[in-house]
Order: sequence, then C-alpha cells, then structure tokens
Amino acid sequence: MRTWHLSIALVFSLSLNTSIANANQDPAPSHGLAMHGDLKYGADFKHYDYVNPDAPKDGTLRLSVRSNSFDSFNPFVVKGVSGAGVSYLYQTLTNHSEDEAFSEYGLIAEQIIMPADRSWVRFVINEDAAFSDGSAITAEDVKYTFNMLTTHERARPFYAAYYGDVVDVVIEDSRTITFKFKDDKNKELPLILGQMPVLSKAYWEKVGFGSAGLDIPVGNGPYVIDRFEAGRSITYKRNPDYWAKNLPTAKGKYNFDEIVYEYYSDNTVALEAFKAGEYDFRTETTARNWATQYKGKLFDSGELIKEEVKHERPSGMQAFVLNTRKAYLSDPKVRRALTYAFDFEWTNSNLFHSTYKRSLSYFENSELASSGVPEGEELAILEKFKTQLPAEVFTTPYSVPSTAKPNSIRKNLRSAMSLLKEAGYDVKNGKRVDQNGNPFKLEFLMFQKDFERVVQPFIKNLERLGIDARITVVDTTQYINRLRDFDFDVVVSGIGQSNSPGNEQREYWSSSKVAVPGSRNYAGINDPVVDELIEMVISAPDRQSLITRTRALDRVLLWGHYAIPNWYNPVDRIAYSKKLAHPEVTPKSGIYLDAWWVK
Repeated sequence: MRTWHLSIALVFSLSLNTSIANANQDPAPSHGLAMHGDLKYGADFKHYDYVNPDAPKDGTLRLSVRSNSFDSFNPFVVKGVSGAGVSYLYQTLTNHSEDEAFSEYGLIAEQIIMPADRSWVRFVINEDAAFSDGSAITAEDVKYTFNMLTTHERARPFYAAYYGDVVDVVIEDSRTITFKFKDDKNKELPLILGQMPVLSKAYWEKVGFGSAGLDIPVGNGPYVIDRFEAGRSITYKRNPDYWAKNLPTAKGKYNFDEIVYEYYSDNTVALEAFKAGEYDFRTETTARNWATQYKGKLFDSGELIKEEVKHERPSGMQAFVLNTRKAYLSDPKVRRALTYAFDFEWTNSNLFHSTYKRSLSYFENSELASSGVPEGEELAILEKFKTQLPAEVFTTPYSVPSTAKPNSIRKNLRSAMSLLKEAGYDVKNGKRVDQNGNPFKLEFLMFQKDFERVVQPFIKNLERLGIDARITVVDTTQYINRLRDFDFDVVVSGIGQSNSPGNEQREYWSSSKVAVPGSRNYAGINDPVVDELIEMVISAPDRQSLITRTRALDRVLLWGHYAIPNWYNPVDRIAYSKKLAHPEVTPKSGIYLDAWWVK
C-alpha cells in the first residue's frame, strides 16, 4: 500500500510540475498580430493580395511636393521641415496590412510573442535585418529608438503619447527584446509598438538624435538618398542590398529604381507641370481642378490617364478647427454660432461642382461614426457622464446647419446672432464686441492660396455677424511653426482616422496634450469626459466594443463644437502617366503607390 501511495504521489508531483512548467512557458511565436479576430494571411503566405509579386524592378517615378522647401532628413523631431519621402529610409518592426482593419505582420521582427492578456510583447529580430551601411539591426537599436522617441526633448510628442503605457524595455539577447506594459488594458499597444521605426544607434549617437539637418542618414529601408538639391528636389534610389526584398511583407513592393520628388511652391504651377508631362502621378483634392483642368493633348493622346478609385477607408474629419485656447473661442455657444455662418451647400454647388458630401462625424465613411441618438451600450456609457454633457447628446441627432430649402443663410445667421448674444457678444457700431467692448477678431491661418476661395465667402458671412475676420497666408515653414505653438485662431485641418482607432486619439483630443508644443490637439480640447472615453476606446476588448465606444467619443466631440465640419469624398481622384501600371486589386485603404511599377 505504501508503494502504491508513493507511486500516486510521484505521478501527481510530476503532473503538477509539468503543469507549472507549461504555465510558465512563453506563448507560441506568431508571424503577425490582429487587433480583433483572426489574421487574413497565414504563416506561409507569399505576398499580399494587393501586389503583383512579378512586377518588374525598373524605371523612375517622378512625384511633386506642394511646399516651399525642406531643411531636414530627420522626421522624428519637432525641429525643421522634413524632406518628402524620407519614410522610405526606415523600416518598422512589423508591417501593416492594407486590406485588414488592423493587422501587423513581421518585418524587422520575424517573430512576435504575446500572452493572451496582452500585458507584454516580445519581438525576435530577423537575423538578416540590416542597416544601409551593412551593420546588423539589434535589440540595442530597438531600445535606443524607443528611448529617443519617447524621452528626448526634441522628439515629436506623438510618440510619448503613443507608447506611454510601456513601463519597461528588456533586452533578452542581441535579437530579442520585450516591452512590458503598466497593465493589460491597452489592447493595441503590441501592434503599435510593431509600427515603431528602428534607427541605427551607432549613427544617431554620433550625429545627435535632436539634430535636424541635411546629412544623409543611415536607414534600413528599401531606398537610400542618392542626391538632393536643398529645397528643390530629392532623389531616392532603390537599395540593391535591401535586406527584406524577398520577405512576403515586401514582395511586389518598391518596384521603381528611382523615386524623385520635385518641389513646387504654387499648386497651379505644379498642375501645369503635370499636364506638360514633367512628373508621373498626381492626386487631386480640388474639385474645380478635377472638373476643368485635367484635359489637353496628353490626356487626348492617352499619355496621361485620369481615374477615380473608390476606397473603403474612414474619411476622418476635414474641418475649420477652432483653437479653444483663445478666450473668444472658449465658449461652445460661440463655436456653434460660427458653424451657422459656413454655407456648405453654396460652396459645394458653386466651387466644387456638387461633388462632395458633408462630414457629420470624426469617423466619417465608416461603421465607427455616430448617428441618431445613443442607444443600448453606447447610451449606457454616456449616461455615466450625463451631468457633464450637453442635454442634446441624449435627445438630438447631431447635424450641421444647412441652407438647403426651406433653410437659408439669412435664417442661419439669425440663429448665430442669438447664440453670440447669449454668449455675451453684442453689436456696437456694426462690430461684434465682448462685455468689455473688445472687438471679436478671427484670423484664418493658411499656407495654401487655393483655399482662399472657400474661406472668403465664409468671411463675408462672418462680417454680417459683425466679426472682424481675415485670412493670413504664410509659407510652409512659418505655418508649421505657428501650428506647433498653437499660434492661430482657425486652421483647416484634416484629422485622419483608421478602421481601428486607439492610442493616437490621445494625441488628437487628450487634455494631456493641450500645452505640449507640436501635439495634434489643435483645438485645445481639455475635457475629462473625452479623456475617459479615449481610454475606453484604447482598452476595448473586442471589435463591437470598439465600435460602440468610438461612437460615444465621436458624439461627445461633435457636441463640443470644436470644429466646423467641411466635406469628404469616397473616391481617390488620381491622374498618372501611361508608363505606370498597378495591380488589379486595390486595397480597402485606397491607392497604394508602393505596389505600382513601370511597364
């Protein structure tokens, strides 16, 4: 009997030890990560569906840049204006799939290891991964990059917000690095860490990470800088020794031997240069140009091709963003009043050939956009903040003033006058003034003269309200500097979104970014409800929760009247040289130029 009991005890002990060992084992490594659900591409996939794996590697792609100049090849710091195309110099730990909501596949990291609760992530670096100077990419380079992006005083503040929930970075060996998180609530953090570019520690320690000049940096991407003319052009050449060219995440991409960016300070000049065949590809954002200018002998002969391509990406929000840091824009009633002065219907009909749709959401053209009144789980979320939110959030579908019949701009301006009076702004001697007699002045800061034709009719309506409004057009460098310092009243800004919003929402709306120069909280939103909703979006456990929580955030932002919505277009308008070819499949995100080639 004692022998039998001893045998049972031994078996139990071995079983228990085996269970403990299994529990302590790392999760199985994966070739990719999906935010919610399964990966589309299996571990043995050869290439993405939206590329041509047999595309020839040849030729030159000539592109234009609408800007006055550039003075830096360091896009990671707030100093300087980065050269166009500089992202081609750098690769990330993982690569984003263009035809999934949010999935990442191994690039510099050939393996990704993550527990079910997503409380940490480990990346194993591909042993072939190398910088353009031939040196191997190591875990030391990854850690150095993370530290510089999140702690350096000149680093773009976006990174510190994006990766703020990382509490420790551990180098396991020369090719393995682990990121540990403060908790398991930030479900997208493993994926966005994969989006981090990897810099050469040896190079950037030598030149100084905070420097912003025109020294050609050591990269690890498919292209290197071949030559440039300061402020006028940059030429990238395909790196024949690009270490990742045969990986499934790079197959069929980066097919041009050269990519040339030519700088144009004037958009009209740039368009005429395209029509003369001086560069090869152009995306058109101006409806008038698209309707009237894309014609001529090169279009007639077929040398240039005009095409509209439908996309399925969220359009985000283009808007007149109102800087609430300014005293006269701090009152929601004032901001709402200004919305009544913008006549979208007239603008769309007279300036845009009626081609646009009005934006009604910060997540327009997607299932993430709020609509109607809140119901179900969204209502339950918002009711937690009922005393802190406008009553209309719960009772009234959000809409923007319209001049479609039976409404009119005159009726809208009367509504605006009532709101301004409620906010303490009366009219004296034809001028709108505050309670101290100070005139209401409004400056529209711009760097594109093309947009003046949109703003001028808006200004005329504001003048009818007694508001002293004007346009200030500055060069690109001055515009960027003033934007970084929040030195503006109103700017036209496009706030892009993805199908899987997350940590970047802090950068757009969080109170922690109100006073951080260079952040993208241009409106100066400082609202604890918005802050909490952002964290709820980031911690969403599944796709349906993400949709519901994003709709709640969207609704609160809309009723804050932080911006005057503009418009969106569900198609990409492109024109290109007939020498270019593209895959038959266009990804959901729209035109993907990195998969094109020269015939």
